[in-house]
Amino acid sequence: MELKSGLSPNKIWFTSDTHFFHDKVVEYCQRPFASVEEMNEELIARWNSVVHRDGIVFHLGDFCFGKPDNWNYILDRLKGRIFLVLGNHDTRHINEEIASRFECVAIQMRLHVNGQKIYLHHFPFLSYGGDNHGTWQLFGHIHSNQQESNIIDKHRLSMLLPSQYDVGVDNNNYTPVSYRQVEEIIKKRKP
Repeated sequence: MELKSGLSPNKIWFTSDTHFFHDKVVEYCQRPFASVEEMNEELIARWNSVVHRDGIVFHLGDFCFGKPDNWNYILDRLKGRIFLVLGNHDTRHINEEIASRFECVAIQMRLHVNGQKIYLHHFPFLSYGGDNHGTWQLFGHIHSNQQESNIIDKHRLSMLLPSQYDVGVDNNNYTPVSYRQVEEIIKKRKP
C-alpha cells in the first residue's frame, strides 16, 4: 500500500511491538512492569499522552495477543487513526472483525510525508531502496533498547543504514515516536 497525500508531519506517529496481552513479553524483553495488566495500562497511557484524537499512528506489527475481546478492549481506548502493518504474531490473532477496526491492514506500506519517502515493514531489511534513494525504513520486531541488553539479532544492528530506525516501544520509552522525532534521529545519523 502507498500513501502520498494528506499526511501532515505534525500528526503522525510510529510504533511497534506493543504486544498487548502477551504475558511473556514482560519477561522476554525485560520490560519494567510487574504484570501484563500493568504493561497494557502503561502503554495505553503513554500512547494517549502523545497521540491526538485526530492523529495517525502507523503500528508496525505485533499489536495484540489473544481473542477479539482483547483487541477491542485496547482499540476502544487508544487515540488516533491506526494503520497496521502486520507483524509475525498478528497473523495468528487477527480476524476480519478486528481488521475492520483499523484504517488499513497491510504487509508493508510506503508513505510520502512532506516530500520524504518512508518504507514501513515489521522487519528491518538491508535492501529496501534506502540511503542512496533517500528513503527511510522504519521497522520493529527486534525489540532493541537503549541498553541493548535483550535484543533479537543484536549482532546485525551494525549492518543497518543510518536511514533505518526501530520504532518499537522497547526502543522508545514504551511510547509512539513522532514523525518529527524520527526525522531528527535520522538527520543526526547522516554524515
